[in-house]
Amino acid sequence: MTDGTNANERALTIIGDRINPGFKSTRVLLDAHDLAGVQALAVRQVEAGAAALDVTIGPRASEDPAFLVEVIRAIQAAVDVPLCFDYPDAAIQKVCLEAYDQDRARGRTPIVNSLAETRWEMTELAKIRPFTVILMASERLEDGVGRPNKSSAEIAGTAKRAALRLVREHGFAMDDIIVDVTVSALVVDTAGQNRAALEAIRAIGADPELKGIHISGGITNIAQQLPPKAADGSDLKRQLERAFVTVAMPLGLDTILATPWHEFAPLPEDNFVLGIFKQILPLSGTDVLRQVRRLYRPM
Repeated sequence: MTDGTNANERALTIIGDRINPGFKSTRVLLDAHDLAGVQALAVRQVEAGAAALDVTIGPRASEDPAFLVEVIRAIQAAVDVPLCFDYPDAAIQKVCLEAYDQDRARGRTPIVNSLAETRWEMTELAKIRPFTVILMASERLEDGVGRPNKSSAEIAGTAKRAALRLVREHGFAMDDIIVDVTVSALVVDTAGQNRAALEAIRAIGADPELKGIHISGGITNIAQQLPPKAADGSDLKRQLERAFVTVAMPLGLDTILATPWHEFAPLPEDNFVLGIFKQILPLSGTDVLRQVRRLYRPM
């Protein structure tokens, strides 16, 4: 796993998340077949500190795989960082891996996002070429049925079981595995999923059998559906992203899927948003909603 940092990060690897039609501006580029625009977006992310780039063109990938290949080749013509292919579908991942030019990434392997116990057949993709893998710890396979993980023990247990299996049965090194613990939107996290994710990060990071493994989360999720400004006038969404990173990095988080030109330096202890975020973490139910409102409603 290649580590990318700049002055605003401390040993934090950023996988740039902007080549995704979930962002309106990116959807416009993809709909217009504007490959030059996609290339410019790739360059901007790398210049802002991204060590790798997440790539998805959404459902169009299954309908128009030739366009997916065009996008991959255009991006690799513009930047030399590894690409992270964001599809839970093995057939689409096959297209991505076959299109990927490892020489253009300075010999570095691509990243498959994402494998899970419920999609174990995706390990067969390693026959095409070696890759780094993002392993989703948010779901497990139990008695042949996929089930969501809700507790920290379930998240950490799934991560360990799947990671050890990748190493022992499929030849992966721990350094080739990135566990995604899933960051939830704070405004709807009445069940304490972010608390469970942080506790799982601590458990995974402290497990000697998992030494060398990477731990990640999609940071953009945490501020979804919240207003732009905090009650103290600061940028609520960006401060909340930094608040999660501030709490999670000492526990073992070392990788994030995020917009690389956002700042991720740890917040000071007296930061308004960080303080309320820490107060929210132990809560559940409507207590969460009341505290979340304090983030953006002046008292």
